Amino acid sequence: MFVLGHEEEERVMRKEISAGGVVFRRIGGQLEIQLILDRYGKISMAKGKMEPGETVEQTALREIEEETGIIGSIISPVDIIKYMYNHPIHGQVQKEVHYYLVEAVGGSHRPQVEEISGVAWYEPLEAWLRQDQNGYDNNDRIVRKGLSLLGIEV
Repeated sequence: MFVLGHEEEERVMRKEISAGGVVFRRIGGQLEIQLILDRYGKISMAKGKMEPGETVEQTALREIEEETGIIGSIISPVDIIKYMYNHPIHGQVQKEVHYYLVEAVGGSHRPQVEEISGVAWYEPLEAWLRQDQNGYDNNDRIVRKGLSLLGIEV
C-alpha cells in the first residue's frame, strides 16, 4: 500500500470553488438586502458551485438568478470564505466561496425550491439580525462587509 506524505496529500485534495452575493436593491429610496433560507433551515445568501468555463463572477450572477430569480450586477468583491468539509465520496474537500456585492437589476423574486426553502428582502438591520441569530458563523463577516460597502455599520 502506498501512503501519501502530507504535501502530496494536499496536492491531490479536491478543491471546490463557489460564488454568490450579498444582493441589495433600493425601493423608494429604501435599501433592502436579500437573504435565503437554505434547505437546512439556516439564513444564508445565494451561492453555488462554479461550472467549467465560468469565471467566479459569472458563477455568482448565475447562482443568484437560478436560486432567487433575481438578475444582478456586480458592484464589488466582498470577501472569500475558505473551509474544509468531508464529502461522502471524495473525502476532505477544500471549499472556497467568493462573495460579491450585487445590485438587483431585474428578474422576479422566486425561490428555486430544489435548492432553497425561501427568499426574502429585509431592511439592512433586520437582515443583520437574522444572519446573526440563524446564519452560518462564517457568513457574519460577509454580511457585515457587504453592509459596510453600502454605508451601514453593524
